[in-house]
Amino acid sequence: MITKFDSLFAGHVDMDDIGYGGTAVNDRRFDNDHLMTVYSKSEAIAKALDENGFDTMWMAEHHFQPEGYECIPNLIMLNVHLAHLTKNLKFGCGFNIATMWHPLRLAEDFATADILTEGRVIFGVGRGYHTREVETFGSDITDQAANREQFEEAVDVIFKAFNNESFSHQGKYYTLPPEVPYRGYTLKKLTLVPRPATLPVECWQPIQGGTQRALDFMAKHGIKGILGGGVAEGGVMDDIMIGYRDALVRAGNKGAQLGEGLSVGFHYHMAPTVEQAMAEAQGFFEENLKMFGPLRLSRGMTEEQIEIMGDPRRAPTAGLPTIQEAVEKQAFLAGPPERIIEQLKSVEENYPALERIGMSHPMGTPQSVITDQIEWFGKEVMPAFKGK
Repeated sequence: MITKFDSLFAGHVDMDDIGYGGTAVNDRRFDNDHLMTVYSKSEAIAKALDENGFDTMWMAEHHFQPEGYECIPNLIMLNVHLAHLTKNLKFGCGFNIATMWHPLRLAEDFATADILTEGRVIFGVGRGYHTREVETFGSDITDQAANREQFEEAVDVIFKAFNNESFSHQGKYYTLPPEVPYRGYTLKKLTLVPRPATLPVECWQPIQGGTQRALDFMAKHGIKGILGGGVAEGGVMDDIMIGYRDALVRAGNKGAQLGEGLSVGFHYHMAPTVEQAMAEAQGFFEENLKMFGPLRLSRGMTEEQIEIMGDPRRAPTAGLPTIQEAVEKQAFLAGPPERIIEQLKSVEENYPALERIGMSHPMGTPQSVITDQIEWFGKEVMPAFKGK
């Protein structure tokens, strides 16, 4: 049963000239004054979500983006600030790129945020996908196997630090503590000071491919998973749901059900009719694909389509994915509140253990549109769900 509604804001500033025929992603540049507006935009969205009954605002850690799409470099610091501007809303780290941090620095910062906000910041980890930022911070993402290996070891260290009064770790990437003399003795163990007040730490991770190795690692640590793209993936969505449930069973949760420990995220736009909603959101949908298509985060796109997407002269007539297709597949929810309710009820019926849904807006959506949509959703869609 759906009991919680979340929203992801990845940190895009307001921008003009959007859509397939608009400014190419690689040609966008904003000055520092405009890039700083991501913080006032975050504040406005957080207040709207808090006032309209949402459970968690998720934000993404990214770096070095003068193009203006993902402009929040320090989630934990921003989350503490936003928690003190709101009353009930929680704030999810979606996600701290674990391989770009020393694991103990990340563990310390989260513990501080947990204590200062009285448990209103939710931990989240990811492996990253931007070579510009991951490689700049000294981690290897071009070697996916090495990136996966370092990520898993970093997360192992973090959970040791969270869950033990003192700990040590000897691995390929981290040896903690270093065996050095300290005040007359040789270090053998470390203590995270302070540890989080909220234990066990709730942790989330994005699921892309959903390999057995990745899902088993999540289940080992009790990490929950976020799926983007709504239900459009069809069999892929079902495969991940089944794969995660089976991983929970292998980890000892013999009664695990489909949807347990997962969140499904949708982009949406409401209007009196489906046609109006699609017309209003078309540019936002296209801008989102322009950003994420070349990063291989949108399934089903050919290399030729990705190349054409970067050319605003060719893109509008090149047969690229349309919002109409996405709406038909229920990857993008569009239309009046009653239609959104009907579609979410169908998801609830198919995955009865699914408790959490993410309702978000694509790159390029202005602040005023986001806050208006949040208010409308909170008043006319949320009350239809018994868990709310």
